[in-house]
Amino acid sequence: MSKSDDVELLRSVDLSREELARYSRHLILPEVGLAGQRALKAASVLLVGAGGLGSPLGLYLAAAGVGRIGIVDDDVVEVSNLQRQVLHGSSALGTSKVESAARRIADLNPHVDVMRHSVRLDASNALELVSGYDLVVDGSDNFTTRFVVNDACVLARRPNVYGSVYRFEGQASVFDAARGPCYRCLFPNAPPPGAVPSCSEGGVLGVLPGLIGLIQATEAIKLIAGLGETLVGRLLVYDALEMRFTSLAVAKDPSCPVCSEHPTIVELHDEAVLCETPLEDASGADSAENIGPRALRALLDRGDPIALVDVREPYEREIVSLANTHEIPLDELEERLRELPTDREIVVYCRSGARSARAARALREAGFGRVRNLEGGVLGWIDEVDPSLARY
Repeated sequence: MSKSDDVELLRSVDLSREELARYSRHLILPEVGLAGQRALKAASVLLVGAGGLGSPLGLYLAAAGVGRIGIVDDDVVEVSNLQRQVLHGSSALGTSKVESAARRIADLNPHVDVMRHSVRLDASNALELVSGYDLVVDGSDNFTTRFVVNDACVLARRPNVYGSVYRFEGQASVFDAARGPCYRCLFPNAPPPGAVPSCSEGGVLGVLPGLIGLIQATEAIKLIAGLGETLVGRLLVYDALEMRFTSLAVAKDPSCPVCSEHPTIVELHDEAVLCETPLEDASGADSAENIGPRALRALLDRGDPIALVDVREPYEREIVSLANTHEIPLDELEERLRELPTDREIVVYCRSGARSARAARALREAGFGRVRNLEGGVLGWIDEVDPSLARY
């Protein structure tokens, strides 16, 4: 479609009297004006994830008047989400995030057409989903999805507005292979197993996704309306503790496996990145090296000589802990091996099983004979043995 065709298409997009009043603060911005608001109404955006980043994205893209917003997420609203996922409320607990988001957006702006995709985006459906929208805003929380989103955007020639958060730090950029680098130019491959902290164990400051999500929403609006200078070719890094933004240049990789002149990735595939306890734990561990909560409870009730080792941090144990436990944070384990008994079985646990899996492997390598990892960690224990304990 030529530029003149684009202009004619936008002229055909009508704004009702109510919409003119709703978007009046946009219309009096000469950089936006009627043409920009028409472009927003004519645009379609695929929002990947309706969680921490997806919440401000969904709210502000809808409020800005983006005409069609697709939301893809297969999760349900949990109470631990509400600390940062402001798109949802307590009344939505247990319901689909997509449905909850759609209801909130419909209330915020009934002029927005919300497309519900209550599925997990993966290699089997990403290209079809991405191809149905003008641009993609990635609010996912794992490397596997980010790589699939990136590759689908490159193959479908769609801009990818990227954001990520962890603890007190966030990142944002715009990856558009037609004009600059893609996500794989910055991160060519998924990190090795064990190098990625648990998606739920790392924690995140509740306001952080709000800030990064708003940056993503800003970039999406700029792309649609043709405003200013976007983050193409730049990675914006935010440190909440220092209240500091840093802008880093990102160059296009001439040997990028997906966006170079001679790509090796020509179709989508899911890259497995272990974010929870891996089945093999990167070292070939089998089921005999793990123990379930109920099985552990039975052994303890029977009086078997078992040493429990908690490798969480002290602040986590203040929330919930198990009785009669050796308390050694994972990063202190190597220096404190002498504190552990060598004459009985050791069961290591953490919050969900990822850190303790690494600890169990380290203990075996240090010469401890019988070491097992508690599957599911404290959360598994709460779910299967003692639901009276506090979850976090």
